[in-house]
Amino acid sequence: MKKIFGLIVLFLLVDINAGNLCCSYPCQNNGVCLTKGFKDYECDCTRTDFYGKNCDTPNLLKRLKLWLKPKPSTIHNLMIDYQWYWDIVNSLPFLRNFLMKTFVLIRSNLIDIPPPYDNDHSYITLGAHFNHSFYTRVLPPVPEECPTPMGVAGKKELPDVNALVKKLFVRKKFKPDPIGTSVLFSFMAQHFSHMFLKTDFKRGPQYQWGGHGIDVTNIYGKNKHDENLLRSFKDGKLKLQTINSEDWPVLTKDASVEMHYLGPVPAEREFALGHSFYGNFPGLFMLSTIWMREHNRVCDVMKKVHPEWDDERIFQTGKLILLGQTIKIVIEEYVQHLSNYNFKLMFKPDLLFGENFQYQARASVEFNHLYYWHPLMPDEFIIGETNYTMRDILVNPGLVIKHGMATFVDSLSKQSAGAFTVNNHGAITLPVVQKLIQNGRTLRLQSYNNYRKRFNLQPYKSFEDLTGNKKLAKVLEDLYGDIDTVEFYVGLIAEKRRPRGMFSEGLLEIGAPMSIKGVMSNPICSPKYWKPSTFGGDVGFEIVNTATLKKLFCQNMKGDCPEVSFKVPGFVEQKRTDDDCAEHEEL
Repeated sequence: MKKIFGLIVLFLLVDINAGNLCCSYPCQNNGVCLTKGFKDYECDCTRTDFYGKNCDTPNLLKRLKLWLKPKPSTIHNLMIDYQWYWDIVNSLPFLRNFLMKTFVLIRSNLIDIPPPYDNDHSYITLGAHFNHSFYTRVLPPVPEECPTPMGVAGKKELPDVNALVKKLFVRKKFKPDPIGTSVLFSFMAQHFSHMFLKTDFKRGPQYQWGGHGIDVTNIYGKNKHDENLLRSFKDGKLKLQTINSEDWPVLTKDASVEMHYLGPVPAEREFALGHSFYGNFPGLFMLSTIWMREHNRVCDVMKKVHPEWDDERIFQTGKLILLGQTIKIVIEEYVQHLSNYNFKLMFKPDLLFGENFQYQARASVEFNHLYYWHPLMPDEFIIGETNYTMRDILVNPGLVIKHGMATFVDSLSKQSAGAFTVNNHGAITLPVVQKLIQNGRTLRLQSYNNYRKRFNLQPYKSFEDLTGNKKLAKVLEDLYGDIDTVEFYVGLIAEKRRPRGMFSEGLLEIGAPMSIKGVMSNPICSPKYWKPSTFGGDVGFEIVNTATLKKLFCQNMKGDCPEVSFKVPGFVEQKRTDDDCAEHEEL
């Protein structure tokens, strides 16, 4: 009924010579809408397993699959409950392997390869595949000729950005993450994601300057020129200097890579890092340093195993090993933590060998927007016995050297990150979210409900259904008027959180396919790459296959190993709530 009403509105509001009946999004279940003149449209239902005028009738086999398929909420509840059952599953290799392969294939199959859409067209073009300077798109932009910003639904203008940020994003009181996520996780998320999400803001939010994949440029630099500047060209190692009996990155005067600081920084603290932004936060500087130390440690191992190798081969093999370590830690600890599943995820590329799996991926603009997790950052940081505000740590990488690597990682591991929810952006990050929302409008992102449908989730029918909170629902209704006009990022952050989870259903069900496809499509996961010889033999392969976050730090520090964890340990007192609705109370 709502779609029929939308078409009537379209005929009334749009001139007959400028109409686009596809603005009402009549085609369901990933059917493609194609206009037929100014008065009609058709839906291309090819390979959707649906038919009918609007691709809304499933064929017999699809009907059976839909009837048998459990809801995402049912699967989530199964994964976070029944610990005894998952203990059994995790102890049976054949069953664990089967479930891991199924998990990867189901998730990754939701991502279109090759990508069909770019940011300039609301239909398929060749540029969507060949022009890698663009982010790709999961859904095409809202056509420019539509009567409202989201098609035909809602008001002619979206809410004022300033009013939206003030009502939904300003932090009034810090809300800790409900499952005890540590600040170390927050910095890991930023350090990891910035190697494949690199927006070229000078050209526009649709442009990017990276390679679209996990390529460890966050450690080695954006190109060959910067990589060479960071190298020592001796035994495959990177340049490091010793301060206070610890190894740290050298200064830009010794490796003149271009660094972008948010404010003035003294020459003695202008460090040369793989990513130009990472000198702005001590947590990012800490992770950059530990990975550089790990590279040099791995090179020492390779030098002993292969004394016949020259500098270049040791360096390139070390780089491959660190790439493998990165992916293993990301899947088995990082993704494991944010899912909070009892099923233990595994990094086993050979599970996909022989399957119909494409080893290629592209970064999408939606994944870039989804990854803005700034509410996870607290207002202050407790390092050792000292409290620092966000302004204190900005452009201050020297704090890590001052306190030492062990104290710094221990402190971040014992402090709770913020909850990803409304009214939890700190003052420093408010301009970032304001720009993000504006960029979403420039890119004409479709509504949050349309993205839910794209990933086989039920669209929300009301604001209270979305939020699970009457007060927040009223605020959103006053701002948007229609549930089908809620913007992508606003929907992600306003949606009710999953039980015992970091995020909402939408963020996980939309983000997980992009993450899994992006990680497992890496070339080192392919049959040609995934073998001991790629990593310098059995010793290097073992380094990759046994990598953990704790080993990464502990093998590169002297003395006793500190706390290294994505979750604040139970013996540390935290103030957090298990009430799903409590995080939405303050508006």
